[in-house]
Amino acid sequence: MNPHQIIGFDRRTFLVASASAVAGLPAARPVTAAPSPTARVRKPAKSTILFFLCGGASHIDMWDLKPDAPLEYRGPFEPIETTAPGVRLSEHLPLLAKQAHHIALINSVGATVNTNDHHAGYYHNLTGHVPDITFLSQGNNRTPYPDDWPYMGCVVASKRPQQPGMTNAVTLPWKPSQAPYTRPGQFAGKLGVKYDPMYVYGSHAKPTEFKAPDLVLSSDVAAGRFGNRRELLSGLDAARRDLDQFGAVQTWNSQQERAVSLLTSGRTTAAFDVTRERPETIARYGATINGMSLLAARRLVEAGVPFVTVFWSEQDEQVSKKCLSGGGWDTHGNNFACLKEDLLPEFDRGFSALIEDLADRGMLDETLLMITSEMGRKPKIGDPRSNGRYAAGRDHWTHCLTDVLVGGGIAGGQTFGTSDRYAEYPANRPVTPADVTKTVYHAMGIDDLEAVDKQGRPFNLLPEGQPILSLFG
Repeated sequence: MNPHQIIGFDRRTFLVASASAVAGLPAARPVTAAPSPTARVRKPAKSTILFFLCGGASHIDMWDLKPDAPLEYRGPFEPIETTAPGVRLSEHLPLLAKQAHHIALINSVGATVNTNDHHAGYYHNLTGHVPDITFLSQGNNRTPYPDDWPYMGCVVASKRPQQPGMTNAVTLPWKPSQAPYTRPGQFAGKLGVKYDPMYVYGSHAKPTEFKAPDLVLSSDVAAGRFGNRRELLSGLDAARRDLDQFGAVQTWNSQQERAVSLLTSGRTTAAFDVTRERPETIARYGATINGMSLLAARRLVEAGVPFVTVFWSEQDEQVSKKCLSGGGWDTHGNNFACLKEDLLPEFDRGFSALIEDLADRGMLDETLLMITSEMGRKPKIGDPRSNGRYAAGRDHWTHCLTDVLVGGGIAGGQTFGTSDRYAEYPANRPVTPADVTKTVYHAMGIDDLEAVDKQGRPFNLLPEGQPILSLFG
């Protein structure tokens, strides 16, 4: 088999790339190494929620505004003061401005290899690894490979003890992007599919309901709904046959039972049931697919899930048409209207609610929140891809973006690093996605990044980068 053979993603093989983290291929296994000599005076975070703004969010219009730059760069948005002296956000993030004393902005994240496309941006910012040459040669045809470097959430999942009735990594409300263009970087790769996230799906039509493959996780569904074990196991056997092409599945029976336990657990169904929340809480987050996904993420970390990923849903036809995009933050056209009228209000409400909610519950110090995207937007206004339609778009820009960290021991109310006067390139204290990924691992107390391959050889899951220790309080 070609070592770069593409993984297939269909309903029959949902165990391979989506739901249950159960396949157990012997690709790699975590090992226990001597602890890092790094002194730790705080407790590691229990969980991380990563909020990924699919499409490429405009750093210069949200986090790193340049009011003194020429108009053709800075655009019409103005920065506003916040609850943190010296931290200023876009005027269209007023609710988040009230939470800025919890927030750390990293304005100097740059890429070392730039293909200027979404696939490479996902991979770089989700794994911390520089995209290899196949991202240049194949572009959007570069789908996930079995030997890809693992997603940071899968690394965390592999390093934490498995809980009964719950998986260690959950992703919602969708799997980017539409097949066959599935984005690389969101899977366990060479760690083995047993550490893949469990995918849970939502919809714009019914934002308070979530579905796992073949399972409806809503308020009117009890564990008994999934009680036909024979039928479920039959489906798992079919998935096993599809997995045979990747090698022997030595631990299939135990993983099969684990799948049944997970998918029939009342604890699991309760965690996804956001309708159990008070109406005021739902309204505070916003009854949208993205708002409810953030609320579900809070419930999941309460249930003890170590890593939850929320991918901003791009399945919005109105935004897609208006912004000449896939429906998310890929604002090739009409950048400022799309941000002001559609994207920023929903984002502002949902993410500010998550911070406020965790703080009120005393969970913020033990929960790390992270915002990233596959890229920023080109600081110079005008996108040749739009051919003049819906003017004032911003093109892809992988050279610089802002990452946001909240909680998990991070000292809020600070800005780390700067970009240049046009927000085109990192200037002061430049960092890379590897450094940010290592910072997440450090917050979670994960200093041992060794794994063992199929031949029994140890390897480091992320040799590059250093945690940004000055961010921690």
